Amino acid sequence: MPEIPSTPHALAPPRPSQVDRSQAQFADGTRDTSGELGQDAFLRLLIAQMQHQDPSAPADSNQMMTQMAQFSSVENLTGVNKKLTGIGSGQEFSSAVALIGRTVDYTDADGKVVSGVVDGVEQDAKGVLLRIGDTRIGTDQIGRVH
Repeated sequence: MPEIPSTPHALAPPRPSQVDRSQAQFADGTRDTSGELGQDAFLRLLIAQMQHQDPSAPADSNQMMTQMAQFSSVENLTGVNKKLTGIGSGQEFSSAVALIGRTVDYTDADGKVVSGVVDGVEQDAKGVLLRIGDTRIGTDQIGRVH
């Protein structure tokens, strides 16, 4: 018996890994451009699934509860991750504060190694910045602390 090739047929539905989720559109016209299934999208899918289920063959309640429990676990892990990120940022800020008054060698925007005394610490959207005179540098630019 001849072997059937495993190449996808042109009319075959795409496998999940081939689906472009970057422009998912919901029935109400809103779009999910993140490519991730967030809480809002999950709840919309769950409601749509419940609204469109066959009344003569309702969805398995155990399966729905399992999905809800899994989503709840993922949501809790996301919260833990945010808290750990906040703790890490706080530790980075504390470490930067300890450098105030210390001389550091750092690489400037031109790629030159420069020395200066840290006279302050700031935090912005990019993270923790050390203030050396009028210059702001990231902690990742430090090569040496004197």
